[in-house]
Amino acid sequence: MKKSFVYSILAIALIIVSAPFAFAAAEAAAGVDYTKAIVLGCALLGAGFAIGFGAVGAGLGLGQATSGASNAVGRNPEAQGKVMLTMMVGMAMTESVAIYALVISLVMLFANPIVKMIGLG
Repeated sequence: MKKSFVYSILAIALIIVSAPFAFAAAEAAAGVDYTKAIVLGCALLGAGFAIGFGAVGAGLGLGQATSGASNAVGRNPEAQGKVMLTMMVGMAMTESVAIYALVISLVMLFANPIVKMIGLG
């Protein structure tokens, strides 16, 4: 099970990574520079990884916060107000990680500084 999952992930990653090169090969045959396709393909890949890791990290953090708050309220029900307030602040801080990842992904997709730097945009 684990081995097939790893092979599936590797196959998907290989397809995603090789797609820009396949599209660029058709343009290269016509004498077109394919640097932009490679840069944009890498930007798409990086944006996907950024939002993916950001969402996973935020999800794990929110789960840990909720678990800890539930345990604390279960042990001491009188402290529910303080625990919930602290949990909400912590969850807001944790959710900001996912928002930062989204911002980084959008910058990589729509305002890519590398494309502007090498003069392709």
